[in-house]
Amino acid sequence: MLLALAPFFPEPHLFGKVRWILGGAKGMQAMDWFDFFFHGIPAVLFIRIVILKALGKYAKTAANQ
Repeated sequence: MLLALAPFFPEPHLFGKVRWILGGAKGMQAMDWFDFFFHGIPAVLFIRIVILKALGKYAKTAANQ
């Protein structure tokens, strides 16, 4: 999860990318999109696990494998 927020100062990197995309993504290159996904995937997976645990489905899925 820390990778999604690194570097921490002056603002978390992922937040800066999200603001850039919400602002129209003008000037973003392929490297910037890769960087966004590279930093965003751990956050998405973390949120997914939290939701599955909250719904009680994570333990059932892990036990079946």
